Amino acid sequence: MVLVIGTGGAGLRAAIELAEAGIDVLAVGKRPKEDAHTALAAGGINAALATMDPEDSWQQHAADTLKESYLLADPRTAQIVTQGAARGIDDLERYGMAFAREEDGRISQRFFGAHKFRRTAFAGDYTGLEIQRTLIRRADQLNIPVLDGIYITRLLVHDGAVFGAYGFDLTHGTRYLIHADAVILAAGGHTRIWRRTSSRRDENMGDSFRLAVEAGSRLRDPELVQFHPSGIIEPENAAGTLVSEAARGEGGILRNMLGERFMARYDPDRMELSTRDRVALAAYTEIKEGRGTPKGGVWLDVSHLPRQTIMTRLPRVYQTLLDLQMLDITREAIEIAPTAHYSMGGVWVRPEDHSTDVRGLYAIGEASSGLHGANRLGGNSLIELLVFGRITGQAAAAYSQSLTAQPRSASAIAHARAEINDLLAADGPENVRALQRAIRNTMTEHAGVVRDEDGLRAGLAELTAIEKRMADIGVHPDIAGYQDLAHAFDLKSAALAARATLEAALERRETRGCHNRSDYPDLDPALQVNLVWSPTAGITRESIPAIPDEVSSLMEEVSTDGKLAE
Repeated sequence: MVLVIGTGGAGLRAAIELAEAGIDVLAVGKRPKEDAHTALAAGGINAALATMDPEDSWQQHAADTLKESYLLADPRTAQIVTQGAARGIDDLERYGMAFAREEDGRISQRFFGAHKFRRTAFAGDYTGLEIQRTLIRRADQLNIPVLDGIYITRLLVHDGAVFGAYGFDLTHGTRYLIHADAVILAAGGHTRIWRRTSSRRDENMGDSFRLAVEAGSRLRDPELVQFHPSGIIEPENAAGTLVSEAARGEGGILRNMLGERFMARYDPDRMELSTRDRVALAAYTEIKEGRGTPKGGVWLDVSHLPRQTIMTRLPRVYQTLLDLQMLDITREAIEIAPTAHYSMGGVWVRPEDHSTDVRGLYAIGEASSGLHGANRLGGNSLIELLVFGRITGQAAAAYSQSLTAQPRSASAIAHARAEINDLLAADGPENVRALQRAIRNTMTEHAGVVRDEDGLRAGLAELTAIEKRMADIGVHPDIAGYQDLAHAFDLKSAALAARATLEAALERRETRGCHNRSDYPDLDPALQVNLVWSPTAGITRESIPAIPDEVSSLMEEVSTDGKLAE
């Protein structure tokens, strides 16, 4: 049996592959599967299908991906994803997904980000939601058991091999001991450890990072986090919710408190259509230098556009702002600020099958690393889920079938059980939610869009103080369920992810892609390496393989005329 942790697009695709191969599989997630983070992805999914531009190829897709990564992506990973992308789209079609199509029946593809050709397939502005629904439907057809509301607290490991996981039910507190030949970790990234984030409450807290590291794995490039330029500022419980980049693509204008169209200072050619990292840096700089709005943001204004354009091209943005702020964007500007959006680093995995340092443990999706480097090409994350969901499902199946016996460890199970018992008995004065907020404040202040040596060291000192306070927390399950226990584990995950991020950001003394060091404003060729972190060994530098000639020869500046860069 293979256990899949996480029921978003990556986890479900892996579970489907296992079930189709005749392997027993169980998928568990802490959120309802219909509400997984994948469902929020709006833009589209990349594959060099060449339906719109016949000259497109997987080699060009790989070249665009590697160039946009600022040469930190693994060329082997990029090749596997781009070569397998068309198959990924075929799989979705086989499962019954309805893509937008041209009049002659071809899958429609549009420009998105720094792609040389049109290669982003889509389904309205609900692509991620439609993918999630399609995968859920296929999982149902295959009778895959999917358990919602299960919080996994620890992976069970004996002699360097995984043999299952331990956790509890979020409503009743019932314990789960799950024995498995292999485990596929698909539980997301760590962007919720910043104050403003496009992740919802209690998701992407770094669960994958903690589970993998405590099992014996390492993290790669945890400091490389993509900040989206336009997250709303209020209400507090929705801070960071995205205003789609389509708002800029349709002609939205960015202004500071003085009314200046400030992108003229940072990218006079592309203005609001500049890349994500550059627009986020511009907005951050305006705010930091005192030209921000009273609430610490900048203005994004689409009110000059025809009402019909807004209602037909930006319906989700219109509805979101109406629901959350009673704001009519056809009349008023939106107050936005950069928001933590995507973990481009993650668990260290091998490019061929996304296996980790622990035998039988795999990591996929935003939990893993290797494809995105220092800047993610828009639309690549969704295709990555499908390609590596399939490949890792096959690898886990083969590993499971190769075992002649499954090792177990009574002490590993006892340790996992005691960990929960100790937290349930914790009755200290420290509030878990307050400490989570303290970590988010530290990361926002010292490891946000722009970082420097003094700030990162101050962040580490603050984090050490928070970690000391974590020894005195109180955990109090109540009639509503065991969420407080989950929050305590989330706090552990957030602290580990924060430490890895701060230490790696300190080590990367350069500016490259999403990683801006104000004290090291230039790119350092010596740092064209991956930084691999573990709590015992600290940070080591890992060299990146050479890019094959058939791909490197295609790496060129991509024209952004008439398309929204990402």
